[in-house]
Amino acid sequence: MHDKHAVRALNSILQQWDAPAVPLWNISGNPCSGSALNATDSEFESPNNNPAIVCNCTFDNGATCHITKLRVYGLNKKGVIPEELVTLQYLTVLKIDQNFFTGPLPSFIGNLSRLMFLSFSHNDFSGPVPRELGNLKELTVLAFGTNNFSGALPPELGNLAKLEQLYIDSCGAGGEIPSTFAKLRNMQTLWASDNPFTGKIPDFIGNWTKLKSLRFQGNSFQGPIPSSLSKLASLESLQMSDIYNVSSSLDFVMSLKNLTDLSLRNALITGTIPFGIGELQMLQILDLSFNNLTGQIPATLFNIDSLEYLFLGNNSLSGTLPDQKSENLQKIDLSHNHLSGTFPLWVNSELQMNLAVNNFKFDISNISVFPGLNCLQRNFTCNRNAPQCKLPSLCCLHPEMRADNIVYEGDNSYLGASAFVVTNTEKWAVSKVGLFNGRENASYVLNTQDQVTGTRTPKLYQTSRISAGSLRYYGLGLVNGPYNVSLLFAETNFPDPSTERWESRGRRVFDIYVQGTLRWKDFDISKEAGGPNRAIIKNFSATVSENHLEIHLFWAGKGTCCIPKQGNYGPAISALSVVSAFKPSVSGLPPSTPGNKNHTGLIVGIAVPLGILGLIVISIMFYLWREKDNDDEEVLVGIGSKPNIFGYAELRSATKDFNRSNKLGEGGYGPVYKVTANS
Repeated sequence: MHDKHAVRALNSILQQWDAPAVPLWNISGNPCSGSALNATDSEFESPNNNPAIVCNCTFDNGATCHITKLRVYGLNKKGVIPEELVTLQYLTVLKIDQNFFTGPLPSFIGNLSRLMFLSFSHNDFSGPVPRELGNLKELTVLAFGTNNFSGALPPELGNLAKLEQLYIDSCGAGGEIPSTFAKLRNMQTLWASDNPFTGKIPDFIGNWTKLKSLRFQGNSFQGPIPSSLSKLASLESLQMSDIYNVSSSLDFVMSLKNLTDLSLRNALITGTIPFGIGELQMLQILDLSFNNLTGQIPATLFNIDSLEYLFLGNNSLSGTLPDQKSENLQKIDLSHNHLSGTFPLWVNSELQMNLAVNNFKFDISNISVFPGLNCLQRNFTCNRNAPQCKLPSLCCLHPEMRADNIVYEGDNSYLGASAFVVTNTEKWAVSKVGLFNGRENASYVLNTQDQVTGTRTPKLYQTSRISAGSLRYYGLGLVNGPYNVSLLFAETNFPDPSTERWESRGRRVFDIYVQGTLRWKDFDISKEAGGPNRAIIKNFSATVSENHLEIHLFWAGKGTCCIPKQGNYGPAISALSVVSAFKPSVSGLPPSTPGNKNHTGLIVGIAVPLGILGLIVISIMFYLWREKDNDDEEVLVGIGSKPNIFGYAELRSATKDFNRSNKLGEGGYGPVYKVTANS
């Protein structure tokens, strides 16, 4: 006999959610029949069995059946949590992920005291996280990530002493991690990225000795990373990023021998890479990029047999590449360091390897290994002897196309987890680094056939280049001066929020840097454009002073990670253009002077452009005066040294094309510049 009260409650719940029972278990109107009896886990999770229930008919010596599991998963159902749910007192599993349930999570859910597994991630619940969840003391798994909660995590969650897995990434809660969480000694997995958590990473996490996976990315934690984490001998995956204020060293990881995935990206890690890091023989992924690491790279690191991904870019590492490398290590990022020398024999074009912006030497033996890499070293030599004021506009992963009277050069290069490319004209270069979590064989491309609005050329926006971490564009061989940068975006990966689908909860958030300066923190394409599949152009000014321009799109751990599937985050861009904001008149060569001539610094007032005409008039008058009165000139020379007189071309050269770095201020007739001229 089934529990009549529970059956009525179940029918009411499914009716309110417009989720009719499936015939696999609703046989002849009896819910506890068919697959609901003695269902295996795989049968309960089957896509054909949704909604799904499981009944336990062992109560009262087999006389009574109670509903013990309920699953309404990924059906985009709407509504709120009905009060009838509290009638299902024998529930041990409740899974209602990937729907669009709204409103606050009701406090009566804390009355389902038999729950062991509770998951309501990927919905649109709001308000505070109810403290009554702390009453569910049998819980081993709790998941409420990707919702719209607010406020702090309730301290009562610390009462869940049996909790083993807690998934709260992108849930919306913030503040400090409650001190009561110190009691969660059975914790094995904690994912808490993309939440506004503050304060310090709790030291008590070091006492969670059963912990296997920990993710704190895109939060607002202050350093240092607690040294107590060195006690987590069972830890297999550690992902932290975007730590502020106080730096940390790598010493605490040396005892974590079971690590397979270590990512401490943009986490204020300083000092050297310990030589003993080669003892972490289980490592498959190591990401220490965007830190302040110095010294040489230990050769032992390249000899870890299990290591497949090594990201050490954007540090201050020096020295040469090691002589040997393990066979499995195929994806390597060492860009933006101070490495030098030539390449060892193992370096070849089959690797996904990014060595941009270092100090490597190139000759006939290695210049063809990575074509164009010589253009992307720290001196950026390509086209500096013949700079231009204009770059061809670039469309990402399209053939050449025209839009709004602009011709966009095609950029069809495939770029993997760690790669760069320099165009054939050596005018543009692209550098990309990053590995998507939980996503194998990622294409790093977004494509859509949906119409993109807000533009006369939607095709330009239907394809975007994406990255799991860092995406840089370099304009090479530019005349020094001011430029206007236009970046073209459209979010094509998420549906419009008006559809009220769970996938519409996705957010792509990244930072925009131009010439190394942060110009937009937490840029959200869809938010700024007014929704997905809408074109938006963001314009920035930039000053080029060393003949190259850098545009950097950087993922700082913010935004959802797993919508519509694992590994969907990071920067995306459809096209870009760079146009000079001045009329070029000189070569724009970098400041350099051959030989060891002495120079004298002079201060000259220059009115631009009126000064040009004035200098021409003065030159003519001086010439006529000189021809007319040589005697006076001889007297002048006899009195003392002849005054220095300069033509416009000399002044133009001596101020490096009136470069802003030489500007001293404003005079009555225009800008005042410092001039460096031969003595």
